[in-house]
Amino acid sequence: MSDPSQNQEPSFRDAIPTVDAAGKRVWMYPRKPPIGKRASPDAPNYYTLRTWVSWGLLVVLVFGPFIKINGNPLLMMNFLERQFSIFGLMFWPQDFYLFAIAMVTVFVLIVFSTAYIGRIWCGWLCPQTVLMEMVYRKIEYWIEGDAKAQQALNAEEWHPEKIKKKALKHGIFFGLSFLISNLLLGYIIGGDALIDLITDPPNQHVGGLLAMLIFTAVFYLIFSRFREQACTFVCPYGRFQSVLLDTNSLVVSYDHPRGETRARKTKGESWEERLGLGKGDCVDCGLCVTVCPTGIDIRNGTQMECVNCCNCIDACNSVMHKVGREPGLIRYASQDQIEGTSSRIRFTPRLKAYGALFSVLFLLLSILLLARDSVNLEIVRAPGSLYQVMPDGAVMNIYQVTAMNKTGEELTGTLELRNVKGDLRYGNQSLPLPAMEQRSTVMVLTLPPDQLTGDLTDVELGLMDGDRLLDTFTIEFPSPKPPTP
Repeated sequence: MSDPSQNQEPSFRDAIPTVDAAGKRVWMYPRKPPIGKRASPDAPNYYTLRTWVSWGLLVVLVFGPFIKINGNPLLMMNFLERQFSIFGLMFWPQDFYLFAIAMVTVFVLIVFSTAYIGRIWCGWLCPQTVLMEMVYRKIEYWIEGDAKAQQALNAEEWHPEKIKKKALKHGIFFGLSFLISNLLLGYIIGGDALIDLITDPPNQHVGGLLAMLIFTAVFYLIFSRFREQACTFVCPYGRFQSVLLDTNSLVVSYDHPRGETRARKTKGESWEERLGLGKGDCVDCGLCVTVCPTGIDIRNGTQMECVNCCNCIDACNSVMHKVGREPGLIRYASQDQIEGTSSRIRFTPRLKAYGALFSVLFLLLSILLLARDSVNLEIVRAPGSLYQVMPDGAVMNIYQVTAMNKTGEELTGTLELRNVKGDLRYGNQSLPLPAMEQRSTVMVLTLPPDQLTGDLTDVELGLMDGDRLLDTFTIEFPSPKPPTP
């Protein structure tokens, strides 16, 4: 948010940080953010907090396909069989309107949260950031060392030690990518099906194994080569922020009134002398740039490539502690707070509109979910069939019955007439409903003349599981018109 003209060195915004003047890739070597003793004791260490959040998300990633709520997967997007489970609630093609409303609700929530607190999703929750920075990058640090060690290793000629380190790193990367591919497959087909797939001989699933290897290669290339470019070039979210953020949005910000004019601190220079010369708190160490995974200089203001990872905050706070200044030269703040025009994030009319829209959508979705039946019964006339009049005057019609069990428990369904008396026959006089499956049968319904109310009689049927009513459905029962008196 600072004025680029105040910078005393060429701005990183003169070009994309990850591409040189010739258009070639500039490889990023971000330094380890300061943690432990290297961090500032006067401010929270965001890298540590993000690590804990990431571990929680990784636990969900690993065990999510196998966690069940009410017998249903925690999360499953089975597009092949058109079955979807979100927090244990099963959705079928008939529930697509609920899925659509849920997606719109989530989108509005992302818009609201971005306008209010910036790209917190990217830095703290996005799977790309979590896996890249908290898994693959840490493995790279462990094997090859920090940024300077990695640069030196890549500049060396090939030798046994370099071959060993590269082979170990890329071998682990590929193995992790294979694991991630299988876990994501579990979110598509379900944990039980994934276990069956893994335990079966590979020759029984050659096509599936080939697909897994293709996805493994894609993930491997993303995390070993593509890296930050997935955020800066592919992901559209960074471009959305230009229309969602305003001067009231809470983002990772550089306090330019306090930091400028930036200059290195000379030995023996007191802060009184420094400030008297018009120099700011920024000692121009450049650490905020070297820890950034996308290579930007946050001192140039909010930029599309910033994923709000907070590495620059931790780095700057550690430097401020060493030079005896207050932390927060780089911090979470709005432009209005930095410039002193506001002391807090205001709930502007735009935020109120986003919040109201989200509240309405969330309330609507909640009502629809609460009113949603766990078992769905559908009955239609058998195609091409006509009513038949029996010798005693009773009328018979044939129907096609479909019952869908959206729960995770097996049910034994029976059909019963609820508002008329007649003869109801179907299958084996029961309709077994396995968990998360649908069953169909043919139903023959015969009504005596005294139960008919005209040429179309409304008949209500109930689907029962013992004494428990699962669902009801009303059908039209055609019959000859009664004689005119």
